[in-house]
Amino acid sequence: MARAATAPPPPADLKRIVAASLIGTTIEWYDFFLYGSAAALVFNKLFFPGSDPLVGTLLAFLTYAVGFAARPVGALVFGHFGDRLGRKRLLVLSLLMMGGATFAIGLLPTHATIGTAAPVLLTVLRLVQGFALGGEWGGAVLLVSEHGDARRRGFWASWPQTGAPAGQLLATGVLSLMTALLPAAAFAAWGWRVPFLLSGVLVLVGLWMRLSVDESPVFRAALARAEARRAEGTATRAEKLPLVAVLRHHWREVLIAMGARMAENISYYVLTAFVLVYATSHAGVAQQTALNAVLIASALHFAVIPAWGALSDRIGRRPVYLLGAAGVGAWAFPFFALVDSGRFGPLLLAVSVGLFFHGAMYAPQAAFFAEMFATRMRYSGASIGAQFASVAAGAPAPLIATALLADFGGPAPIALYVVAAALLTLVAVGAARETRSRDLAAVAEDEPRPASGRTGDGREMRV
Repeated sequence: MARAATAPPPPADLKRIVAASLIGTTIEWYDFFLYGSAAALVFNKLFFPGSDPLVGTLLAFLTYAVGFAARPVGALVFGHFGDRLGRKRLLVLSLLMMGGATFAIGLLPTHATIGTAAPVLLTVLRLVQGFALGGEWGGAVLLVSEHGDARRRGFWASWPQTGAPAGQLLATGVLSLMTALLPAAAFAAWGWRVPFLLSGVLVLVGLWMRLSVDESPVFRAALARAEARRAEGTATRAEKLPLVAVLRHHWREVLIAMGARMAENISYYVLTAFVLVYATSHAGVAQQTALNAVLIASALHFAVIPAWGALSDRIGRRPVYLLGAAGVGAWAFPFFALVDSGRFGPLLLAVSVGLFFHGAMYAPQAAFFAEMFATRMRYSGASIGAQFASVAAGAPAPLIATALLADFGGPAPIALYVVAAALLTLVAVGAARETRSRDLAAVAEDEPRPASGRTGDGREMRV
């Protein structure tokens, strides 16, 4: 029996929901990326002194990677409770955890003050950041995806995705401002702490916005049906253990999502985090110049993501995603050639074009992953697919790139690393089915189905 699709909210309400998701996601990514930029610029000296500068950078990036290791755990925990209790509650919790950890980093004594306890505490706080971010992404994109209508889902769901470049823009901008206003000694002594302490103010703004929105209507409807089944004693496996249901019925989609994330995740951290190390230590670019290039490119990245999302509504998620993966792979060698010039213009062009192609993957990703899973396991499925991939992709990317630079002394192996990731993503997305026309409210909670949400003869599958 067909179930009517949930009507989209009025435009004003939808814009408020999008704004709440975007602001919260921006703050979460600001906190996460602020650590990455600080790891490239000052943490190697403040928390890992007495070693070779490149080794210190590797150690700083190692604590950076620890945050990624915690993200799958966050995905499991937040996904489970997000599928049982709702998206909104878990998003409020993730914001508080992330903001609290970031604020605490701003108060943390350095190695010179408390010795080895400093990097240990830094690592613990990074774990909290990673755990919170592991639950943030899935909830934020689902809250928008499940409110909007299918015709423009790619566009609206891409707005929480702009939280990543917005957070990068904000984090890099604040750091760039501090390094421009303060002498190097003052920045190392206390200036680096200011961006971390600002997180406390930003969290209050994000918390107010998130508390003002309603729970997803698609989830509320699914929850009502689940409560009725529990009262009858006929609750499904997806309602009892969403993770088990995901791995049983959606393992193919989880693998596709993980493969799709490889090029997107690896290229992003090479383009925005490792480039600060490479440009300053290998290409002779001034620290401020490198920060400014990433700052401007992040603004361009923010602008193109909604455009790519809108295009995915017209031609499909897969074509746009495949174009982005092919683009970052083809751009890998020109990217390093331009950075090696040591000049601001070529450096800006290198990062901007790379992020342009990255946006073609990142923009449709929110709707694409949401459309792969049924409502009562959607938070778990989307989060697991996205965050487990980050352990193999984004987490080691700056480490691997820095190690390859140290071993080979040049960019060619790093470019090949990006190309290999692009090829893997092309294979994964090429194996997926198009999901653009999927009705998120019209799929059984625990029924095995094709990834496209359609039956074998191409008709939309309804329950």
